[in-house]
Amino acid sequence: MLEHTFIHLPGVGSVTERSLWAQGILTWAEALDEDRPPGGFSQTRWDLCRRTLDESSRCLASRDHCHFARCLPAREHWRAYSHFRPHAAYLDIETTGLGHYHEVTVVGLYDGVRTATFIAGDNLDQLPEALTECSLLITYNGATFDLPFLRRRFPGLVFDQLHVDLRYPLHRLGLRGGLKSIERRVGLERAPEVAGLDGWDAVRLWREYQAGNEASLETLIKYNTADIENLEHLMRLVYEGLRREAGLPTHRADAEEGAQHGR
Repeated sequence: MLEHTFIHLPGVGSVTERSLWAQGILTWAEALDEDRPPGGFSQTRWDLCRRTLDESSRCLASRDHCHFARCLPAREHWRAYSHFRPHAAYLDIETTGLGHYHEVTVVGLYDGVRTATFIAGDNLDQLPEALTECSLLITYNGATFDLPFLRRRFPGLVFDQLHVDLRYPLHRLGLRGGLKSIERRVGLERAPEVAGLDGWDAVRLWREYQAGNEASLETLIKYNTADIENLEHLMRLVYEGLRREAGLPTHRADAEEGAQHGR
């Protein structure tokens, strides 16, 4: 989807992007090959857009996620998922409560294959280094909860990654509510030992662990792991749903994306 995207160009929004697609300009390569301006563009403006696309092409070739984190509107970061999926991280945190004075207890990172868990008082300080390997962060309500908590815990931590906070694109697709209710609506299930647990249970489990109950920490980690592993399923749902919503002619886009990933 990223190489079909034109909304990061000067003065281009969703309507103009769809106009370009309707005129047969579906990819950056096609735009770069088109010297004459399409309908709705002056020559000067089209030349500027093509220079911008040339820079985007070079940044994509070098996997410069920071470029796209800056130039794509935040609500459209999902478009980069296909290209940056190999370096994506699904992130979720647990805390001692919701207030500004509460603390981070557990952080889970899942890359689609492996889960890494960072625990306060053990290895939590290793989290910033782990995040340097990530190009794309995927959270649920992370923009208002997870990332602000982590910025307070690690004042020098810079989040320069692309970020998809699934709460908002899921809302665009008509899926509103908390993470657990959305999971149930799309048919995702959790293991029996963590099914039915919520954020307040996470607080309780941490307190029990602090009081010496190691089993409570194990349950808390399983709960956190279920959160991040289910985010992957929801991200795929969002990507396919928003691709359809964007209005891109799907037959050719699907064929090109399939070729890109060897399908």
